Amino acid sequence: MSDLVARTGRLQQRYEAGFRLVAGCIPFRYRNSNEEDDVNFEKVVEVLMINSTSGPGLLFPKGGWENDETVEEAAVREAIEEAGVRGDLLDFIGFYNFKSKTHQDEFSPEGLCKAAMFALLVKEELSSWPEQSTRMRHWLTIPEALQSCRHEWMKDALENGFCEWLAQNK
Repeated sequence: MSDLVARTGRLQQRYEAGFRLVAGCIPFRYRNSNEEDDVNFEKVVEVLMINSTSGPGLLFPKGGWENDETVEEAAVREAIEEAGVRGDLLDFIGFYNFKSKTHQDEFSPEGLCKAAMFALLVKEELSSWPEQSTRMRHWLTIPEALQSCRHEWMKDALENGFCEWLAQNK
């Protein structure tokens, strides 16, 4: 059994101008293509998504950025808590605003959130992690992930943030 425990509550939550600050990542790995032809050998990029606990569709790990951590530490923590993966947090890919239906509170009554998203190269998949009883991992190609994304802002982060970052860093 893992000694990792997910953080809960809002006491340490960061806010900025009515927005709840969120940190997350797009976990990814390289997989060898199934092509037999070594001349055109290419690595396929797969991204890791997790199921939503509140409805259909898949998500990237993300959650509240708290006062006692950097935004990078929060993104790494969320990847461990929600998806059970560790790796190298490579680069910031952008800020994405969205409205949460489940996280409205006194500091953000309309549920406005601002997510800082990062690219995370996965090095380890944990056999035990804090949210494994409610989260399933799904490795998908980028086109599959775009079809499976629950939220438009996550599609934007994948297509216009991660994919552009990936093209510049190949």
